[in-house]
Amino acid sequence: MTSARSGPGVPTATYRLQLQPAFPFAAAEAAVPYLASLGVSHLHLSPVLEAVPGSAHGYDVVDHSRVRGELGGEEGLRALARTAREHGLGLVVDLVPNHMALAPRHNAALWEVLREGPGSPYARWFDIDWEAQGGRILLPVLGGPIGSERAHLVVDGDVLRYHDHAFPLRAGTGHLPLPELLDAQWYRPVWWRLARTELNYRRFFSISELIGVRVEDPAVFDATHGTILRLLADGVIDGLRIDHPDGLADPDGYLARLHEATGGRWTVVEKILADGERLPASWPVAGTTGYDALRHVDGLFTDRTGAYELLGRYRAFAAPQTDRGGNWEATVRRAAYKVLTHELATETDRLTRVAARLCAASPDLSLRDRAPWALRTAVEELLVRMRVYRPYASGDASAVITEEAAAEARLAFVVPQEAEAVGIVRRLLIEPPGDASAPDHADRVEFRTRFAQTASALRAKSVEDTAFYRYVPLLSAAEVGGDPGSPGVFPEDFHAYCARVQRDWPLTGTVVTTHDTKRSADVRAALGVLTECPDAWTKLLAEVTLAEEGVPDGQLAWAAWQTVFGLGAAEEERVRGALLKHVREAGMYTSWTEQEPPYEEAVAAFVAAGPCGPPGERVAAFRKALEPHVRANVLGTALVHLTMPGVPDVYQGTEGEYRALVDPDNRRPVAFPPETPGEKDALTVAALRLRARRPEAFGAEASYEPLHAEGPAAGHCLAFARSAEVVTAVTRLSLRLAEAGGWRETRLTLPPGRWTDALAPEREFAGHVPVADLFDRQPAVLLERLADD
Repeated sequence: MTSARSGPGVPTATYRLQLQPAFPFAAAEAAVPYLASLGVSHLHLSPVLEAVPGSAHGYDVVDHSRVRGELGGEEGLRALARTAREHGLGLVVDLVPNHMALAPRHNAALWEVLREGPGSPYARWFDIDWEAQGGRILLPVLGGPIGSERAHLVVDGDVLRYHDHAFPLRAGTGHLPLPELLDAQWYRPVWWRLARTELNYRRFFSISELIGVRVEDPAVFDATHGTILRLLADGVIDGLRIDHPDGLADPDGYLARLHEATGGRWTVVEKILADGERLPASWPVAGTTGYDALRHVDGLFTDRTGAYELLGRYRAFAAPQTDRGGNWEATVRRAAYKVLTHELATETDRLTRVAARLCAASPDLSLRDRAPWALRTAVEELLVRMRVYRPYASGDASAVITEEAAAEARLAFVVPQEAEAVGIVRRLLIEPPGDASAPDHADRVEFRTRFAQTASALRAKSVEDTAFYRYVPLLSAAEVGGDPGSPGVFPEDFHAYCARVQRDWPLTGTVVTTHDTKRSADVRAALGVLTECPDAWTKLLAEVTLAEEGVPDGQLAWAAWQTVFGLGAAEEERVRGALLKHVREAGMYTSWTEQEPPYEEAVAAFVAAGPCGPPGERVAAFRKALEPHVRANVLGTALVHLTMPGVPDVYQGTEGEYRALVDPDNRRPVAFPPETPGEKDALTVAALRLRARRPEAFGAEASYEPLHAEGPAAGHCLAFARSAEVVTAVTRLSLRLAEAGGWRETRLTLPPGRWTDALAPEREFAGHVPVADLFDRQPAVLLERLADD
């Protein structure tokens, strides 16, 4: 048997570390002995390449040729790798292929493009539309229209400065008067609000500070991946997590090229799969980073009936408009329209221009005489009806951009002949682009590519970053990869999902908490209990809300009370910060770009006086009364995650109790080792060490077998066996269980053999076991089969 600690290879479990100047490589190195003791096989590092100075996350890369100096540079990374190796650990690194920081002072490649224009050898790096804006790159960096900011634009030799920004001047232009100087550059600094409609470079979602990189170009791929590939070849790192592949022009081609370049190293992709969507089978990766697993694990500890009851109570309490938080599908649709016409307006403009060009020049006369507005409408109507993030070249685009969606899209038109634009746009998207020598081939490829990239940005912005903050009946369901419109997962569906994972993607990643989750797993686990007591929760909210005047709006109040219930005792500053972010993302009464100080002040005052004031103490008491059921969900979530098919990723600090809200709250440095480890720590360590000790029970050749309890409370026991060597059994919906009279005569039949409790080896079981005996110590049990006598 190959040791789980043999170094490079497939991880048995990873541990995610958020590197930042406050937690550099040296700090990670100091934590290695403790982390190795947990039982993980690899450390999972956030991006390690040079980023914007002071960056707390590292996704704003400025130089692919260097390991980040603020973290300790390449020497520090190599020292971490050596120490990790000494303790039997490998390294997995987060790789960011889609974008770089728009920070010319630090991004040397971009600096050269701004100075030399499209003739620069680096111009091919960036996804810039040189045909727009008169061949100049729009830089949305000014605090106001240029006329009001001109005093802050200062020429300093061959550099143009604006506050902390610096831009290179085109050779021979430094002596010109400011208006002529600005007109002579390859770029155009403008008021930041112009980005919405005028921008001519691809961004990461709608973040103008991150510019898209063209890794589909082999030369750009080589230049931006050289350092990481060298570190892989040198044995410094062993595997990769690929950030946001959906933003790429050609994810299929990129992953194939990466697979070849890495020699097939273990790689997972940050791909959000919609419910029912499958990862493209042709992708040469181990799987996803695991948000699909998160949705299924969370769903186990959510009472679906209670969740729908909670929805009704929420509607009565908050009175949300149907498409502004009252109905999930309607809320997503309205958010999508808003994002398309605001944050992504420039992307839609570009798609419209390409479609109009294709139609005007097509030899197929049925495509001609199409008004740009009609093509734009068709594009928008198809985009907002996308149920997944994007189509792929390796997939069936017609199954993603469906005829059903097209039929709905046609209803946006009054004149039937104008509605034909929908069919034309759909044809351009689902039909192969044809022979490469055809005159319209490049435009057809661009249209399909841009549509896919825009679709992924739209889905992320409208669902994750808008609708999740508007539709709030159950906050734990509004999580990355989640489906708030259909909360809860039945045990049989969970078992079917695990069987598919073990069959198709046995080495995929799985997560329950990440740096991007809006609430940590322990917070969501607590919120799941509310689906078991919707009446009691609603009664309490009516009382505490009546006790406190000055509620800004009902939806915010409903979300705020859930937040403090899930988080438990916490500093007011953390709650206030998370809720201010919540209302800005929701964009209904204030937003990031159109802030309303009176409303935000009312939110802060409400948080202080209500959820974090005396009424909040009643919520705390309510949570305390439910603590046994919160505990059942917390421990059950942890154990299922650590033993289900796939490679679990443990986010920093989550081996123990970890309550965190949306970033930056969830990216705070944690202490290693924890000061007061508890029962979750013990359960996590037991599961991880068991994975390390018996890797064959969990790996690619392992098996997954559902175990079904029998008796009056059978539905409250979720159990499965891994390779007839390990059994996981957890309690689900424990409050409903208690109300129904407990386990009574419910029994669980174990696989053949004698079994011992991994946390209490003196406890042995065999055959038909009373479930009450199994769970008499704690609500989640990990069993290991004893060696044959």
